[in-house]
Amino acid sequence: MLKGNKPPFSKLVIESAMEVGLYPYFIPVTGEQGHRVNINGMDTVMLGSNNYLGLTEHPEIKKAAKEAIDRYGVGCTGSRYLNGTLDIHLEMEELIADFMGAEAALMFSTGYQTNLGTLYALAGRDDYIISDSYNHASIVDGSRMSRANVMIYRHNDMSSLNDAIRQVPETAGALEVTDGVFSMEGDIAKLPDIHRICRENDVMIMVDDAHGIGVIGPKGRGTAAHFDLDVDITMGTFSKSLVSMGGFIVGKEDLIFEIKHAARSLMFSAAPPPSNVATAMKALQIIRDEPEHKEALWKNAKYLKDGLRKLGFDIGSTETPIIPVIIGEEAPTVASWRILLDKGVYTNPVVFPATPKDRNLLRNSVMATHTIDDLNFALDMYEELLEEIPINEPDE
Repeated sequence: MLKGNKPPFSKLVIESAMEVGLYPYFIPVTGEQGHRVNINGMDTVMLGSNNYLGLTEHPEIKKAAKEAIDRYGVGCTGSRYLNGTLDIHLEMEELIADFMGAEAALMFSTGYQTNLGTLYALAGRDDYIISDSYNHASIVDGSRMSRANVMIYRHNDMSSLNDAIRQVPETAGALEVTDGVFSMEGDIAKLPDIHRICRENDVMIMVDDAHGIGVIGPKGRGTAAHFDLDVDITMGTFSKSLVSMGGFIVGKEDLIFEIKHAARSLMFSAAPPPSNVATAMKALQIIRDEPEHKEALWKNAKYLKDGLRKLGFDIGSTETPIIPVIIGEEAPTVASWRILLDKGVYTNPVVFPATPKDRNLLRNSVMATHTIDDLNFALDMYEELLEEIPINEPDE
């Protein structure tokens, strides 16, 4: 019998959590994924989505998806390598490259596959990947798949990054990879320092900007643009601000060409459906042309941050619309999630191993389309939470 890679929780633990209503995963949402959703028949403020600009509800984007189905049908039924490349794929790659100020872009079917394929193509057995300890699981898995030597440095710790780079043999190739915006803590990579250190040591730089595109930087171009820096590869996804499904990388044309012909997750996956591409394309055009969505997002983020701090919650070092409420222990974290959900506020409970054992948290993410009434309601429910369960005070 296969032993496999077991989940972090036993079946008994999962079933027990289900019985008492503390199983926080696979919660069905009925209807549209907007700033308010229907969960178990209750109108619920959604603070657990990556729909940062609220564009799932935009009528022009819905129209673009419908028109793409009428023109192209519902799927490609083949990989980009064979029959799966449509003219809309090429048009989207040109739009992405232009938006990001890059020579070329390459589109994948999911963000996860983007990191798997890119890291596999870039690094091999004799190379080194130097990775932030808080990087996304797709970076971890892509690094393993590449069979490169992997060096992990402490989160946003430049001394630790320097130590890792010093261990790379002079004859080896090296790639530093980091999230631009870290998906659980909401902080931003120290890219100016990373850029300086890597350029001094001839190390390539890749930024996973899944949570940065549309959110930070001029016109929402992401972390490198936020700091006015050039990096070798930027990765983005369609499943956050671009409200679809898919992923992409941008960089120099020669480098993108190499990845295009070596990334297994591109070669052996069906191409993104045309409706997905049309959705992301229209969303990208709106992000480029309508800055008011990004402005509303940041206004709402400040409002919720200020309110949570005033209530005494520890929201860590967040610099973005991702706002953690750090609770500490696992049991009160999951209990807090359940209490808030029953009160009509959806958050994401993040527990070990997705976060350190003593740093379990509720992940809140704000949307541009949240109203002040939405945010005030959420803050009222957080205040009621304090009356029902002990929450760690923020560190002085």
